[in-house]
Amino acid sequence: MAKEEPLSTSKDLKELQKKLSLLVESIQNNSKVIAFMKSPVGQYLDRHPFMALTVLVFVALSAIPVGFFLLIVVLTSLAAFVGVILLEGLVISVGGLSLLCVLCGLSFVSLAVSGTIIVSYVVASSLLNYWFPPSQSPLGLWRGSTCPLPSVTPRSHP
Repeated sequence: MAKEEPLSTSKDLKELQKKLSLLVESIQNNSKVIAFMKSPVGQYLDRHPFMALTVLVFVALSAIPVGFFLLIVVLTSLAAFVGVILLEGLVISVGGLSLLCVLCGLSFVSLAVSGTIIVSYVVASSLLNYWFPPSQSPLGLWRGSTCPLPSVTPRSHP
């Protein structure tokens, strides 16, 4: 049994090595990788493997902080957008309630003013009718009557 484990382990390692070599070969045959390796940066990194490893590690390690930063930027933008919408909704709500209160107050004021005008009209009309009864109106006319015509009497001829 002890002999079977090292054989299966070496067999697993050979299979893993075969899969990794196929993966590396597929990456090297990718058209974008070939185009990058022909660029001056790719040629420099091909001549300086330590620098290539340093750049790879830097990119891999900086992906997490950059991702967090972009996440914070997106969340802050969404929060600001939602905050602006909430603030705008609050301002519109407060303004609408203020307008409602002002309009209700104006309706009560207009009722009071129109009531005062009607009462003033009735009082003024009653006072004028009391001071100047219809039979003694300032024009000397009855209300609704027409101007009296002079009476014409026919003359007799001699």
